[in-house]
Formats: sequence, C-alpha cells, structure tokens
Amino acid sequence: ATQLAHLLGIPYREGFVKNRYVGRTFIMPGQGVRKKSVRQKLNVIGSEFKGRNVLLVDDSIVRGTTSREIVQMARDAGARKVYLASAAPPVRYPNVYGIDMPTSDELVAHNRTVEEIREIIGCDALIYQDVEGMKKAIGSLNSKLSGFDASCFDGVYVTGDITAGDIARMNENRVGVDEGEEDTSRLALPNAQEA
Repeated sequence: ATQLAHLLGIPYREGFVKNRYVGRTFIMPGQGVRKKSVRQKLNVIGSEFKGRNVLLVDDSIVRGTTSREIVQMARDAGARKVYLASAAPPVRYPNVYGIDMPTSDELVAHNRTVEEIREIIGCDALIYQDVEGMKKAIGSLNSKLSGFDASCFDGVYVTGDITAGDIARMNENRVGVDEGEEDTSRLALPNAQEA
C-alpha cells in the first residue's frame, strides 16, 4: 500500500488498526465466524475516511468476506467512494497442495468477472494484479527461477496430475458443512493418506 501510494503520488494513511491476535479470516470455519472476525480484526480510524475517496489495498481476495466488510466499514465511517486494489491476481482455483483453501464455489473470483466481484464486494472500483504481471515481477527477482506454482490464480497445477474431476471430487467432500460449525475437512489430493 505504501509503494502504491508513493507511485500514485497520493498520501498513505492508516485507516484501520489491526488486531494482531486475530488470524487469517479466509481459513476460519464458517461464514459467520469469518464475518465476526473481520470486525474484531480491524478497528476503523473514522477521521481517515469521513468525506474522502479512499483506496484500500489488500494482499489478496479469497472468499471476499474481508473485502466486503472493510468496504462497508469504510462507508460506515463516511467514505464518499471506496476503491479496492488486490496485490494478487483473482484467486479462482483452490490450492490443493496443503493450505486449507475453500472449494472453487466458495472463491469469490471463481467463474466471475471483475465487475461481478466488484458488485459482490460493494466497492466503487476493483483493481487486481494480473497473473502474467505477477509472474514477470517474481521472475525478475531471481533469474534462476524457471517457474513456480500459481495454480490458485491460473488453474495450472505444477504436478500436472490434477484434473477438473479431482477438483470436483474435492469440492464434493466439503459440501454439507454447516456454516456455523467448525469445518474440519481439508481439500486434499485424491488417494492421500491421513497423517
């Protein structure tokens, strides 16, 4: 956010105070828990929003829960317009290599346009990093790097053995979880042994 503000020639201001004791909300169990946690995680500094057009920057947008909540919090604090920028490309596909990611259908960007995502989140404009730009930027940092996993952005799984059918089966295994209850299932590779 600070670099972006510098490049745009606009002042960078902290509009939220983050509670460092609340973890990553996108992996929390149940939508109700995630939504409540966003409000516990961030406290608004109202004077930074009142009567202003603001650009909020986040590292990524996964389910859209956090984005939707912070946009609404900014509006509630008096922001005239709320723009949102994601430092990552749209997360359109689940990560099957270990992180407890949502199913495809839970990802706000899955099978949606940026405009559709913007409407769901409720911001006035939505800006994403693009996949090729991200790959180019990362590649420029290390010339020895010949590739890396960007599957949650582009759907190309580095092991080459993940199919649409595998993803569908993983999604089915997570269906039926009550949003109010803890979700103890995991997206895992087919035929993987429990540890």
